Amino acid sequence: MGDQPAFTLNIDQNKYLPLDGREVHAIVTIGSTGAAPVQAAPAEAAEVIIIDTSGSMSGSKIREARQAAITAVRTLRDGVHFAVVAGTERAAVVYPGGNGSLVRASAATKAEAERAIGRLSAHGGTAIGEWLKLAGHLLTAHPSAIRHALLMTDGQNNERPEVFASVLAGWSGKFVCDSLGVGDDWVPAELRKVAEAMLGTFDYVRNQGDLPEFFRRLTQTSMNKTVAELSLRVWVPQTARLKFVKQVSPTLLDLTGKRADVNPLTGDYPTGSWGTEEREYHICVEVPSGQIGQEIRAGWVKLVRPDTQDVVASGNVLAQWTDDLAQSTRINGKVAHYTGQAELHELIQDGLNARAMGDVGTATARLAKARQLAQESGREDTARLLEKVVEVDPATGTARLRRHVDKADELELDTGSVRTSRLRKDGA
Repeated sequence: MGDQPAFTLNIDQNKYLPLDGREVHAIVTIGSTGAAPVQAAPAEAAEVIIIDTSGSMSGSKIREARQAAITAVRTLRDGVHFAVVAGTERAAVVYPGGNGSLVRASAATKAEAERAIGRLSAHGGTAIGEWLKLAGHLLTAHPSAIRHALLMTDGQNNERPEVFASVLAGWSGKFVCDSLGVGDDWVPAELRKVAEAMLGTFDYVRNQGDLPEFFRRLTQTSMNKTVAELSLRVWVPQTARLKFVKQVSPTLLDLTGKRADVNPLTGDYPTGSWGTEEREYHICVEVPSGQIGQEIRAGWVKLVRPDTQDVVASGNVLAQWTDDLAQSTRINGKVAHYTGQAELHELIQDGLNARAMGDVGTATARLAKARQLAQESGREDTARLLEKVVEVDPATGTARLRRHVDKADELELDTGSVRTSRLRKDGA
């Protein structure tokens, strides 16, 4: 259709395997040329803005949160359906009132929402699952819209883990949720779970005065989406096994467990809503050993609209067996790059977890290796944060944990580990 964005799908891989080779790795790059023509109607969208109003948000935090919510409301396009939710141990619709349905954004409704936000105060506990449930129920009334929630919190979730997990499982894939943590008392692992379940992002607002800008940027990104949902459809031969499907850029997100079977050989993996952007996915297929010169299609990747089943782009993952050592040992640049990025994330997570458990040896080894890998891969921002947690004696090369680490530095390192760098055009 002329009023829809166009998508491209490109596959980077080294298809050549040694005679005993069985694993095929490929990086799938999907790009959208984005916006529809100016004369076309904007995509239907529904937005829920969720503000933590628990007792820990008192003082300057609640003031910044109110301003951030107002900024988000002002960023909404006219005509977008929206609501504002206050979160404590319960969830309550701050605006609009009445039956709890969303309202269309206009100059009048935005002004009313701003007045309602201005009356928010801090009290009570924190139950993030309750907030997400209410957002889900509000957004369910708009099944054809690009559905998005923006959530911020400054504290630890008070719900039982199994209750929180049940909510995330129940609403996974129903809408996209981006989350923000403020202050130094929230737990990155909790917002990471939200991001993984809801195909969104999570980030750390180090300076609470920056919260309105974070809200503006995330809301604007949501407003720029043009397609509500796309699925990555992957077929593999009957004798093969799809080991994993992972988003590797712009952030790490494991989609393997989100498979929806199309048939025994094919599965759909949700990717959420799209605007003008580019994302990359790592696919690994295990195939049976072949003969010299034999070439097979190890995978068939399609980008599909779930509502219409239209295929908007596709590509092949190939495998060919060879006794040419130079061919079979050549590692594709993109595959190597994103494998390294995933390793960096795992090293940081393992190191921080070991540090929290008091396992100094494991923490030192993992974080020192992460520091080295970050420097080698050009992740200078991550390397600088790692230097604040682990130091290396330049004379002896001996690594040791720093005794005093700023909690904000640790949170920034933890949160930022899911973001990846792109492979530069020169391959570096």
